[in-house]
Amino acid sequence: MTQYEHTCMIRGDGGSTVRAVLDRICDKWTLLVVATLDEGRLRFGDLHRHIPGISQRMLTLTLRNLQRDGLVSRTAYAEVPPRVEYALTDLGRSLIPPALALAGWAVEHNARIQASRAAYDGG
Repeated sequence: MTQYEHTCMIRGDGGSTVRAVLDRICDKWTLLVVATLDEGRLRFGDLHRHIPGISQRMLTLTLRNLQRDGLVSRTAYAEVPPRVEYALTDLGRSLIPPALALAGWAVEHNARIQASRAAYDGG
């Protein structure tokens, strides 16, 4: 691989594929929902309780988008009252390792990033 060939893989189609996927998985709530569902199948209310700060509306929108992208499945049971459960698909589970790697990087470098921000803002 040449020195700059890896950037072509990122740019590829002008970056539109990468941007489209990253727009979905790097929004404010997606990775939290995916990480929570990594523990197993959950009902909406349980998901809502496990993700601090997310509104019901944002959880609904996030789940719909994740379903649309094939990362989450929704199973509705014909019961009274109705019961709906959400789970990661195989594709959704495949997101866990890179998400954990990114989260680990963020935790490892957070102090340096905060110090850099403070120096930039103060200087």
